[in-house]
Amino acid sequence: MRAFRPTLLRPDMIERIEDNGVLYAIIIRHDNTSEKTQFYTSPTEPFQLAQFFYDKGKVFPAHEHTRIERTLEGTSEVLLIRKGKLKTDIYDVHRKYLGTWILSDGDLILILKGGHGFEVLTDGFNMIEIKQGPYLGEMDKTRFDSELYTSQRTLT
Repeated sequence: MRAFRPTLLRPDMIERIEDNGVLYAIIIRHDNTSEKTQFYTSPTEPFQLAQFFYDKGKVFPAHEHTRIERTLEGTSEVLLIRKGKLKTDIYDVHRKYLGTWILSDGDLILILKGGHGFEVLTDGFNMIEIKQGPYLGEMDKTRFDSELYTSQRTLT
């Protein structure tokens, strides 16, 4: 089995957390200075993440999105860290520990699949969470003992 390594699109700015060809999460760091339009997810992912840069005057014609029934498996979520630090553990779909990442002010993470756990590292922590609904309460989550799956922890 090969060792897990995150793919860095631009060191310390964009990280694709992948294992065996499966994309689990994408982190966009607050100091990302790319000035080009980029799509970070493939069109087949259940949640799309892109970054756009335009000059003043760019117009987007009025539109609405077509009502299309889609079938989703699982829930993707986006966290935008507004203030503070968040320790983020990521696991694959078999609960194999992939690593720990520290997110700080302005960082964004899209979690597409697998497991995750968080620990707030600073007082006054504030984040925005965006995910697909409707929310089904505890039926939305399967909790597991992370210590059983986390034999070697390293901070990334």
